[in-house]
Amino acid sequence: MPNTMSKADLVASLKESLHDVASVFLGEGGEVDTQFERFLLQALPDMQAKRPATRLGSVTIEANFPRVAVGVGNPGFAAFKTYLWGDGCTIKPWDPAYPGALPRVSATFAEQQWWLTFDPAPTSRQICAHGSQFDFWYYAAHAIGTDAADTTINLQDRGLLILRAQVEAMRELSIRNAAKPVTMRDGFSGQPRNSTAAALYTELLKQFEATR
Repeated sequence: MPNTMSKADLVASLKESLHDVASVFLGEGGEVDTQFERFLLQALPDMQAKRPATRLGSVTIEANFPRVAVGVGNPGFAAFKTYLWGDGCTIKPWDPAYPGALPRVSATFAEQQWWLTFDPAPTSRQICAHGSQFDFWYYAAHAIGTDAADTTINLQDRGLLILRAQVEAMRELSIRNAAKPVTMRDGFSGQPRNSTAAALYTELLKQFEATR
């Protein structure tokens, strides 16, 4: 089985790692992978916290406008990190041509989209000095693509992603069977493991959180 970062290969690896428990989540005919894809997607926020993806973004700003939409040109935007605009300015504060202190910048979500908010709004002098192209670094939300190239998690973190998806599978299994303990069996020997789904959820989550 290819160990790539494509959605199909990740689902296959997750199913194999769950052994006989995987059958609980199979759809009609045992071929539907919807549940396994969902576990992988549910793992992404914690993967973002553990392995953040940083990208370079850019927007065009105008004088006296306190905010600008992040827009589709900065895919996956999840949080603002820092900006590069004005870094190359060599004008000293005591120089009459000094354009003023750079504004504080933050990200806000409103009107169904992300905005960069400037406090105070950039002035015309700052636009003249630094330009209207505002370059910045941002944290991007992770994604799993049909093609491996479209998955944003690095190949070396593949096992960590599978581990976090296993956590989601055990969490759901423990909820489904809240009224009774569920015995996990080894996929090779068929021998029962001495843990319930809830206990495995806790143990696997500890392993994930302990990984550096």
